[in-house]
Amino acid sequence: MSAKRENLRIGFSTGAAATAAAKAAAIGWRDGAIPDAVTIRLPKGQELRVPIAESRIRNGEATAVVVKDAGDDPDVTHGARVGATIRPTASPGLLIAGGAGVGRLTKPGLVLPPGEFAINPTPRAMLRESLAPFHEGAAEGLKATVFIEKGEILAQKTLNPRLGIVGGLSVLGTTGLVRPFSNSAYIATIASALKVARALSLEEAVLATGGRSEGFARAARPDLPEEAFVQIADFFSGGLKLAAKSGFKTIGLAVFFGKAAKQALGFPYTHAHQSELALAPLFSALPGVPPRLLEALAGAPTALAALNILKDGGLLSLVVPIADRVLASARGFVGPGPRLWARIFDFDGKSLAFREA
Repeated sequence: MSAKRENLRIGFSTGAAATAAAKAAAIGWRDGAIPDAVTIRLPKGQELRVPIAESRIRNGEATAVVVKDAGDDPDVTHGARVGATIRPTASPGLLIAGGAGVGRLTKPGLVLPPGEFAINPTPRAMLRESLAPFHEGAAEGLKATVFIEKGEILAQKTLNPRLGIVGGLSVLGTTGLVRPFSNSAYIATIASALKVARALSLEEAVLATGGRSEGFARAARPDLPEEAFVQIADFFSGGLKLAAKSGFKTIGLAVFFGKAAKQALGFPYTHAHQSELALAPLFSALPGVPPRLLEALAGAPTALAALNILKDGGLLSLVVPIADRVLASARGFVGPGPRLWARIFDFDGKSLAFREA
């Protein structure tokens, strides 16, 4: 069901869970008994054995439920109950539908058009492959309805509402597996948000590093709709490159002082595990910085402590050239195309610097 990878367990995707539930239900519909586990084929050819947590057969249809195991990834859907109901249809073929807890798309720009259930192409392909033996060549077809228990509630903890996916979660997965702390999954989320903004003909994107910085940015830019604001977390270069590739004419950066310092230093990825907050070297490159300040900054344990040193010394104006350095780093990642701006906030949301280039 899951495997070890660098001491972290690899789990399986929502799409794999839905496929396993659908296959188990199809077996029950055909044979009159639903197995305790099924084996499904993943997109890259591996096989995955998935246990069935609950099942029932009644009124000519069969339902099975799988408890999603995301391994050691901090996935909001870990432990979610993903199910599928199989029932016959008068017309041949397979109809895939979303039930309770599965979202429906309302905005353009994603991989499926508005109006479709949020069951992505790869999970749809997995469902079609797994269910083909149960209906191909038969006079009647099958309808597979995928559902996620409490999906409407869980979806509020995701970007689905921002992406215009209403009513529940998305059924996702490109490999069928969930690798712990997947950078590629977050990058894909950023790309999806940017696609929605471009599909709405927006020409300016504001890249924030988190929920609080986004909130302050939205207060500073009430002229922009919520779709213009995209959280990129620590993916400084990745977010910028995606925004530039998407064709935005203006790209803004809304960051707290600590992240801004790392961006000014040119780190493409600003997580604490991969980028050191070296404030003294950063400020030593600025003109007119007194030696005593460099000594104090060298001993500052956190970005907040460093900001308090600047504030107490009446030197908050030094944040402005930091913003210039942020823009210089950003320009190096996106090239000469889009207009750029950067706004640096303190930890209470006060704007310390705004620069554009």
